Amino acid sequence: MQGSFRTIELSDANFEFDGLRFLTVKTPNLKGRGDICVFVPKSEKPLKNLPIYSLLHGVYGSAWAWALKGGAHKSAHEMMQNGEIAPAIIAMPSDGLWGDGSAYFPHHNKDFAKWIVEDVPLAIQENIPEAGDKSKLCIGGLSMGGYGALSLGAKYSDKFSAISAHSAITKLEEMELFVEEPLSDYTENATQPNVVDIITDNKTTLPPLRFDCGKADQLINGNRDLHAQLTELRIPHEYTEFSGGHQWEYWQEHVRKTYLFFNASIAHK
Repeated sequence: MQGSFRTIELSDANFEFDGLRFLTVKTPNLKGRGDICVFVPKSEKPLKNLPIYSLLHGVYGSAWAWALKGGAHKSAHEMMQNGEIAPAIIAMPSDGLWGDGSAYFPHHNKDFAKWIVEDVPLAIQENIPEAGDKSKLCIGGLSMGGYGALSLGAKYSDKFSAISAHSAITKLEEMELFVEEPLSDYTENATQPNVVDIITDNKTTLPPLRFDCGKADQLINGNRDLHAQLTELRIPHEYTEFSGGHQWEYWQEHVRKTYLFFNASIAHK
């Protein structure tokens, strides 16, 4: 089946490991190819229309980062085995591989937002048998991926059942802490409002929202500000601070909270 994409490459089951599958599709939104790492749970009976939990990576990374630096698939597998969460597909797409990080919004004639919001779920629904057109979608991420999750989850609130972010960039200017490219490279042909503005613009349709940050993280003040702003605006959300900094040990531990939140949000729908 050709499906919606001109070209599709799906990893061979004979060589896959730990429930991970790898998918590459060509899309006009990226003017080329995009990669998706997918964790698919195993079951004795056929699974269909499983929810899809998208995890967006941070700067410097790609589709492999959440799995091979964060062990996100292993955490998910363990929680499913223990009955903490129901079976779900974990989708870990690349950000489109622009510069040190695309920030997940349209610029340079590439639509990094539509890649995540439209192409990634569609590619999985058309090529992974355990997914389908009734699969519910949730979106999460870390750092730049947290920025993407908060922005895209709010802007496209009709598509997502829940939003979760760890150690999130909350204003585009904070990208300057990490990337080589000047901020003007991002904003020359596009404007990107701060996360709080996007959430406020979509507050009446916002799905369940949570975010957290480490107390030693350089982004802690931005997260505290966002929490204070949302509280003042009476926009429902959960915000928690934990010990730790801007590092994989933190995300390895707290991604489990994202899974629990997604699972509960879908169960209540």
